[in-house]
Amino acid sequence: MIENIEGLVAEYIGLRDKKQAVQKEADLRVAAIDAEMQGISSVLLDRCKDIGADSIRTVFGTVIRSVKARYWTSNWSALYATIVNNDAFELLERRVHQTNMKTFLEENPDIHPEGLNVDKEYVITVRRK
Repeated sequence: MIENIEGLVAEYIGLRDKKQAVQKEADLRVAAIDAEMQGISSVLLDRCKDIGADSIRTVFGTVIRSVKARYWTSNWSALYATIVNNDAFELLERRVHQTNMKTFLEENPDIHPEGLNVDKEYVITVRRK
């Protein structure tokens, strides 16, 4: 029985190594394609700007220039105060920080927040010797 487990562990580690090698190669190939696409995007963005167009139709497809905005803060206290003062909690994402909740529950075993759901399952971790 032990030999069978040893063989399974060896096979598991071999497959994990193979997966990592394939993933690394794929990541490098995708990064090269992304770099080429970014170069073309820059040229197309410049062309749209030069001719003052927000879209350009071609026989192969349509180029659409749009504004993409991302928001972040360097002052959480001020942002949170604005959210509270304007009752604008929809500006925040509602999700539980997994690691912090686990730590909180471990440190406070008598506290179980109402509505908190927990999904646990056994998993296998295989470490190389």
